[in-house]
Amino acid sequence: MIGQVLRGRWRTLVVLAALGALVGAGSSFVLSPGYRTTASVLLQGPREADELLTQAEVATSSVVLDRTAAVLGGGTGAELRDKVAASAAQGNVITIEATGDTAGQAQGTADQLAQEFVKYSTQIIAGSGDAAVQLAQERRDTLRQQVSQTNQRISELAEKAGAGQTTVESLQLRTELEGLRSSIEQAMSALNAADTASGLGNMVVLGSAELPASAAPPTPAQLVLGGAVLFFLLGVLGHLFAARTDRRLRDEEEIAGALGGAVLATVEVVDEPPAAAGERTLRARLLRDDRPWNVPRVDVHPDEIEEEVHLHRLVARLSPRRRLLLTADGDRTGQRAAERIAALAGPRSTVVTVNPTRPVVRDGDAEEVLVVASVGSRSAWELVGIAEACADAGLTLAGAVLIRPVQPARTRPELPVEHEELAVTP
Repeated sequence: MIGQVLRGRWRTLVVLAALGALVGAGSSFVLSPGYRTTASVLLQGPREADELLTQAEVATSSVVLDRTAAVLGGGTGAELRDKVAASAAQGNVITIEATGDTAGQAQGTADQLAQEFVKYSTQIIAGSGDAAVQLAQERRDTLRQQVSQTNQRISELAEKAGAGQTTVESLQLRTELEGLRSSIEQAMSALNAADTASGLGNMVVLGSAELPASAAPPTPAQLVLGGAVLFFLLGVLGHLFAARTDRRLRDEEEIAGALGGAVLATVEVVDEPPAAAGERTLRARLLRDDRPWNVPRVDVHPDEIEEEVHLHRLVARLSPRRRLLLTADGDRTGQRAAERIAALAGPRSTVVTVNPTRPVVRDGDAEEVLVVASVGSRSAWELVGIAEACADAGLTLAGAVLIRPVQPARTRPELPVEHEELAVTP
């Protein structure tokens, strides 16, 4: 069935793919990020996870963005906000991501934002208060004094203990010395930790951002291709869904059951578009979608479909009674076949076209009704309505003639034209 869609509606699918490409090209102005690159800033010293998240927020704060935009020129910090992002990575690293219309613009934005972030964070730490800095300095001085006093106490005890004496007092002194040594080691560790904490504000930009070699996905080309493929697939799925939900009958037994009469004949005819140009819209003339795409193809030549022979045989089997050849609006193939049957049957047959949704058959001098309909043109309820309209008019339903449109799969090759040479006699 997919092959039938591709063969019968390829022009429509091509137009849908072109429309999808246009939509993809238009959406690229909004969805395509352009070029993207990243810069990294290392925060020295031990850091907590919450502190890293705070620093990431500082990197994209309005102050940093305004300073970056002022240096770059050509925009404001609010405009720059949609083009940058910051996140906390492993190893105390803040990753700054920037996008731009060109590779150089993306690289310059990332580098400048990283530099402004380091400057602003350093200013915050330096201006956090001289009292905090003084308190830290006093704490370090106190620790150094404690270390000095402990060393002096150890020296005094060592002198009292004496050399080579093994008494209870000497053992106690030695134990006390070991405890003091543990205390001095803890004091030295605390002092080192304080010195390390004094360098928490140090930040280093880990080199320049990499110059992107290509645009970040989705690129305009990807959006154009994706839009074309998406609309093409939607067109195919739409045709398949319409065919799946189509309630028009194509089986002869179902049609006969809905009409309540027998199918007298099923005639295959070549499916043709409307002959008059005025009957076809511009879209139909360009796309040729005014014919069903699921019309079966038969492996014969057009002139091998002997519809005239079958119609003559049908007319020969009909009774000589006066009849109405009943067709429905919109069934172009059935109306054309009914007119040909009426022409072959003579004046005793009259063609009448009714509205399939609200069929009304007028009373006349006809004795029976012959329904002429193309296969797959009417639903079961429409055929039931036509049969009820005939019964309301007091007419007998003689049966139905089904017209099955087909498309020949082969064309007969043209024979070469033989040119005769005329002999000129003197």
